[in-house]
Amino acid sequence: MESLEEIKARIETSVPGAKIEVVPNPGPANQPSLLLDHEHAVAVARFLRDDPVMRLDFCSNVTGVDWLDRTVKKKVKVKKLVEGEEKEVEETQEEFFPGYLEAVYHLFSMAHKHGPLVVRLRTRDRARFTPLPSLTPVWRSAEFQEREIYDLYGIRFEAHPDLRRILMWDEFEDFPMRKDYREPDDYEYEPTPHDEVLEKAKQHYPARPTVDGAEEVTA
Repeated sequence: MESLEEIKARIETSVPGAKIEVVPNPGPANQPSLLLDHEHAVAVARFLRDDPVMRLDFCSNVTGVDWLDRTVKKKVKVKKLVEGEEKEVEETQEEFFPGYLEAVYHLFSMAHKHGPLVVRLRTRDRARFTPLPSLTPVWRSAEFQEREIYDLYGIRFEAHPDLRRILMWDEFEDFPMRKDYREPDDYEYEPTPHDEVLEKAKQHYPARPTVDGAEEVTA
């Protein structure tokens, strides 16, 4: 498969106006990715699927990522006057990065047997049901996985054919996979409380005696 820079260049030639950014990965996996802009994401996805060189016809998995607001400290060298003499000194500066959510797609070619190519879509903020374009119309295998991200992270995938909760029940509030999620103490809508959930439920619902004299929680 071509390098990311080569793929990026061919996308920008074939999809006019597309804004593509190579995102490095400093971790052990060393698996850099392509960040797509919202406006051209579906057109870029179709190019990657249909281009005879790429033929990325299989989306193996889609996952969500939550990035909180963060401040990064870095050391920089600046020139300053020290006792009347200009010197280069090292100082620490802080840079603020606002939080956002991501959907990350791993693409393979069954036809050419190459991949993965990792592409990302990034929200503008972490607001409730913040939108991203759905890539399910291009890769049908993304349907349930985008639903899972919608359910657990709160990203709304526009143009998804069936966007509804897939793991949590309809009355459930909030998004359990977000990093600032706090588990509720009252499981009013838990259909079948058990184990730790049952113990918490006992604190909110009165117990009633059963036939054998034991107590039963009514939830």
